[in-house]
Formats: sequence, structure tokens, C-alpha cells
Amino acid sequence: MHGPPVDYREIAPSVVQITMQDQEHKNTFSDQLITGLQDAFAKVAADERCKAVVLTGYGNYFASGGTKESLLLIQERRISFTDADIYGLALDCPVPVIAAMQGHGIGGGFAMGMFADFVILSQESIYTTNFMKYGFTPGMGATLILPRKLGMSLAGEMLLSAKTYYGHELKERGVPFPVLPRADVLHHALELAGTLAEKPRVSLVTLKSHLVSELRAELPRYIEREVAMHEKTFHQPEVRALITSHYTGG
Repeated sequence: MHGPPVDYREIAPSVVQITMQDQEHKNTFSDQLITGLQDAFAKVAADERCKAVVLTGYGNYFASGGTKESLLLIQERRISFTDADIYGLALDCPVPVIAAMQGHGIGGGFAMGMFADFVILSQESIYTTNFMKYGFTPGMGATLILPRKLGMSLAGEMLLSAKTYYGHELKERGVPFPVLPRADVLHHALELAGTLAEKPRVSLVTLKSHLVSELRAELPRYIEREVAMHEKTFHQPEVRALITSHYTGG
């Protein structure tokens, strides 16, 4: 691993870049990555100078979802995905968050990016909500945020089929986000962050709170329903077999 799993950097006095760079685990949700993300967003919330956050990954990876070990622990009823609330970090952040998804967004990693206020995808990267590949129903708030951001038709297809899509394929399907060459994603995000930083912070915080108020109110109910679905689906013996034999992570 090169450097800390999560790098926190002030790009400008009012702009923070949070980079997930856990190369050892290919940005799966390792304990180190989770703790790093929680600490980084806590710093943002405490920094009254910050007006915008750019959340990105390294190389070919944005975020790769749960580790094999954590999925098996959920299957054994030893933990729940709700034990570490990283899915709501961007939504709960007081200032706008830009998900510069320059690399692959897989499972919960894709869902986490969708909770950002702005999303930028890469033409060359793959995006998937692959929960059902392993036989269990989606978590991480995916059943709420995907229909809201992508529309019911595409979201339903992604969630039910667990298919993998290249960014350029999603662009052809009409996703309402910029889909750019990988090399351009972060630059575009930083330009957007600079535009946001020109506004008064109080106005940004007030408007974001208004725009996401319904999502913030609805998310706990959706998480409760996703946990209930997990009780029905996650603990099947075939799910354990599928995780054991088919898990590819990042």
C-alpha cells in the first residue's frame, strides 16, 4: 500500500480532495478504508472553510464494495453492512460532494458514489451493482439511490441482473452525468469544485440541505427494508457458496 488508505488534501482554501487509495485491497471496503473515509468526512464537517469535496479513487479503481471476508461475516450473521455507515457519508456531508468516479465502481462502491451531489463517470471504467451475482439482495441504500439517480428502468435492470456496464455504455443509455475519458474525470471535478467554491458557504449548505432533505429522510427506511431483505436472502447456503467460489472483489 502506497501512503494511507485515504488521502485528505486541501486543493484550495475551500476545496478538499478525498482520495481512496487502498491499493492492497483495490479500494474494497477494508477496515482501514472505512475508518479513513469516516475520519475524512468528519474533518470536512468540522471545517467551516470547506465549500466543496471531491471524492475520487486511484488508477483504475474508484470503490470496489465489500471485502470477501465482510460478506462472509454478514452471511454468518456476525456483522451487518449498517455497522459502518459509509453509504451515507456524501449525503450527510454539509457541503456539496463530487464523486469523480475515474475508476471502477462495484457493488456498494457504485452505490456510495451515487449518493454524491454530482457524479462523473469514466468511459473506460466498469460500473455494476453486483449484489445479486452472489445471490443476496442489494444493500448500502442502493434500492433508494439508483432509481432516483438513474431512473427506474435502468436501475431495476442493474439491480436485478447484476450486469456489468462500461461507462460508455451507460452514456449511450442516457445516464444524466458527464461520462468522460478517465484522464479528464478528476480535472472536470476540480473545475466544478472551483465553481462551487465561488459561492458563500452558508448558501451552499442551505441549498444542499433543501435539495437532499427527502433522500436523508427516506434513507433510514430503505436501509431498514434492505436489512429485512438480507434476513431472507443473505443467509442461504448457496449465497455462501457463491461468495466463496465467485467473489472477485476489485
